Amino acid sequence: MSSPCDRWPGDGSNGEVDAVVVGAGPNGLAAAIVLAGAGLEVVVYEAAPTVGGGARTAELTLPGYRHDVCSAAHPMGLASPFFRAFDLAAHGVELARPTVSYAHPLDGGRAGLAWRDLDRTVEGLGRDGAAWRSLLGPLVDRWQGLAGVAMSDLRGLPPDLGTAVRLALRTAEQASPLWGARFRGPLAPALLTGVSAHAVAPPRAPVPAAVGLVLAALGHAVGWPIPIGGSQTIVDAMAAELRRRGGRIVTGRRIGSLSELPRARAVLLDLAPAGLLRIAGDALPGRYARRLRAYRHGAGACKVDFALSGPVPWQAAGCELAGTLHLVGSRAAALAVERQVAAGRHPERPYVLAVQPGVVDPTRAPAGRYTLYTYAHVPHGSTVDIGDTVTAQVERFAPGFRDLVLARSVIPAAGLPEHNPNYVGGDIAGGALSVWQTAMRPVPSRDPYATPLPGVYLCSASTPPGPAVHGMCGLYAARQALRQRFGIPTDPLELVRGH
Repeated sequence: MSSPCDRWPGDGSNGEVDAVVVGAGPNGLAAAIVLAGAGLEVVVYEAAPTVGGGARTAELTLPGYRHDVCSAAHPMGLASPFFRAFDLAAHGVELARPTVSYAHPLDGGRAGLAWRDLDRTVEGLGRDGAAWRSLLGPLVDRWQGLAGVAMSDLRGLPPDLGTAVRLALRTAEQASPLWGARFRGPLAPALLTGVSAHAVAPPRAPVPAAVGLVLAALGHAVGWPIPIGGSQTIVDAMAAELRRRGGRIVTGRRIGSLSELPRARAVLLDLAPAGLLRIAGDALPGRYARRLRAYRHGAGACKVDFALSGPVPWQAAGCELAGTLHLVGSRAAALAVERQVAAGRHPERPYVLAVQPGVVDPTRAPAGRYTLYTYAHVPHGSTVDIGDTVTAQVERFAPGFRDLVLARSVIPAAGLPEHNPNYVGGDIAGGALSVWQTAMRPVPSRDPYATPLPGVYLCSASTPPGPAVHGMCGLYAARQALRQRFGIPTDPLELVRGH
């Protein structure tokens, strides 16, 4: 079969290019940077007025208050092989690291604190400190290998087999009824469970358990940094570098079908499976299209942002130092509410992830004012405005919070696709994180990035290694395109470093 890339006429206005990328999120831009680094002519199309995808920053509440629309804290941004090669600091991005990476308050004024300093965390957890160290210490010591395992393409042997085995053994423990066997008090298990719930799924399952272990270890190894000025600074730096390499970015241009694209030898799509189905139409073979339609999306997130007249008055000491907080209560409560969400119900007291950028970044609000970023887990496709519920959940752990609220912005799960079409039904993970679908997203294949259409690749979070701002989905897809379409076998990380 001849390549559709050779047949797409486009409108002729842009002429012929080597490669086209659709979607200017972190993965799409990462792919474009790799391709441009190989000396190819690249053009990126983005439907929104600005680049960013899941890393945009905007005034959602009041003028002068800048809120991250989706991602806010970035442990993967420091640990990712792509971003380590890209070197965000060299591109003017300042990632500030709170001294407390994340906190987990409980009722009664206590909180588990994950300091960047592992020793300080161990000391604060009392009788469970030694168990915390034995669980996470070996992963912290090998954090680069851990990042390589977690952000691999999930094909072939892990890049660091020893660390992969350590992670697998700990995942098996935390995904089983033994998950609390090593802990004696309530703080340590709640602290770990709050991180595992980042997978937007019941935390006592293999993938959420692995997510929790990786993020918790990175919290001690590199921290959970917050970009000064907002997550937008990351993608703006990527866009600037792409342009410096000769790439072009066209914003405000929604691609309705592949036929709208200029002629190109490779097309990379930073789109969810539904997006590929939308623009490829009948060109996709029936079996592949059916598999894409069977792709499952997980629970959603309701995004709630606050403009505040002062800092959040956390009841538990140490929470005022944390960049990120998990607001749900005990480990048992976290498991219960995530199961309710998975069953399609809205919990009365949902899991709420909160980020307070003002801990390290005074630029997000006028002097003496603050912002608070939150989202709560809700059923897939929920249209419910749970702003009052989220406010009550923050108030639960920070009495007096309501009195500080100057303005509030709520985006229900069903509204998130308006900001990023890849968030189908409010699923910010790009697809349900089951074991099978994590390893075999978007469809079972030895090459998860290539589609049956020659020259057409997927590079979104719906491909391995999955969600987070790390750029690795784009890097791997670009690697495949370079090898298969251009005969360029160069290590893509060398292409990222090479300019």
